[in-house]
Amino acid sequence: MLGELAKLIGAEHVLAAPAQSPYNSDASNRRGLRGHADAVALPGSAQEVAEVVRWCYAHDVPLVPRGGGTGLMGGVVLSLERLRAVRELEPALWRMLPEAGVSTHDVQRLARESGLFFGPDPGASEQSQIGGNVATNAGGAHALKYGATGAWVAGLEAVLAPGELVQLGGWARKDVAGYDLKDLLIGSEGTLGVITAVRLRLLPAREAQIAQVVFVRTRAQGCAAMLSVLAAGIEAAAMDFADGAALAHVAGGYPGEAPHGAGFALLIEVDGTHEQARAQADELRELLGDGALAIDRPRDAAALWRWRDGFNGVLSGVRGAKVSEDVSFPVERLQEGLERFEELAARRGLSSCAFGHGGDGNVHATVLVDPADDAELDRARALGEELFALVGELGGSIAAEHGVGWLKRGLLASQWDARAVALHEQIKRAFDPKGLLNPGKKLARPPHAGVADDERRPARGSS
Repeated sequence: MLGELAKLIGAEHVLAAPAQSPYNSDASNRRGLRGHADAVALPGSAQEVAEVVRWCYAHDVPLVPRGGGTGLMGGVVLSLERLRAVRELEPALWRMLPEAGVSTHDVQRLARESGLFFGPDPGASEQSQIGGNVATNAGGAHALKYGATGAWVAGLEAVLAPGELVQLGGWARKDVAGYDLKDLLIGSEGTLGVITAVRLRLLPAREAQIAQVVFVRTRAQGCAAMLSVLAAGIEAAAMDFADGAALAHVAGGYPGEAPHGAGFALLIEVDGTHEQARAQADELRELLGDGALAIDRPRDAAALWRWRDGFNGVLSGVRGAKVSEDVSFPVERLQEGLERFEELAARRGLSSCAFGHGGDGNVHATVLVDPADDAELDRARALGEELFALVGELGGSIAAEHGVGWLKRGLLASQWDARAVALHEQIKRAFDPKGLLNPGKKLARPPHAGVADDERRPARGSS
């Protein structure tokens, strides 16, 4: 295998993958998941990606596309890190065409330097790559106003089985000529094809952003405040939250003045022209001021967002690890979802907290654990199953912005109608009849529940 792939892309770009190779894991290794690749291929162009896919498909070798390794999708194998070119940047037309390996940070920077704005902010911006962001339809705090990554995609270049390089979508601003095939690949997590370049729509840069933190006493007040903001028609760019338990752990790093007695915090950002941002910020203070303990506007907005971005690290350090599930509730049922999650965790003797993007109901439901306590980890996993059942009961989603991958495979069947599940499986077979593209991931039903053989086959090796 190594020799054959070396003929296609050069021996220096084909690696063996010993057990400790970084290519054998991604962020999901925190949940005990690792793989083993028989080879790692690092193609340098879309054409070389097609060559690798064509060889693998001809020889029945499973392959797993890999971006920056920040995701929770599982896998290794076909690394796109060398696809770093920005093929087009047209500021006057508000658009960019980066290859899949360009980092989120560089996309944001190039847009900013051109007087433009790229809204998605899924985190780990210097390591995460635009191809992976599209493949997982990554979200972030500003998805409330600006949508997840897929909302910015005008077209894709991708390699489809059995190794064909195709263009889906394009620069036409209006195109309703056929089925929107590019949208099938957005969020497909590499199970339908390998994205090699992305046509991105951009927006003129925002003139001003004003971020404020609203501190209230209770969860009920915080959830009611978010509904009030939506009902008032204030188009917040972001509306994140931390419940009382999370706030107690992260408050020490807050770059402003946090009042005593706060049991819930909202980080709300408004933007637009200077006049629009000021008007919305004033409207927020008037709307929420009476019920708040305090509304704080730290002078350093960048420090405020660094504080927010650091929640994961702080919470992981409290007891050595955390188990966090990415789910969403209808925003009007967010309070109920948070309360019942806390009750479920307490019933299992687990220390829980929650934070996330409250304006769109996206919750990072978290339990703090000792990584050396197997019994506690088992209880945390069991709590996750109860949480997913609760999400279904309340009409939410088992994956809000981090995809399905391996850890949540089979759970879509509890959320979708049977016909939708069947269509999901038929689409997979249409794009990947051999079941070789990121096998075993994003399954709508558990492998034992009647999924077709080509969707559940164990990987005999990966390249």
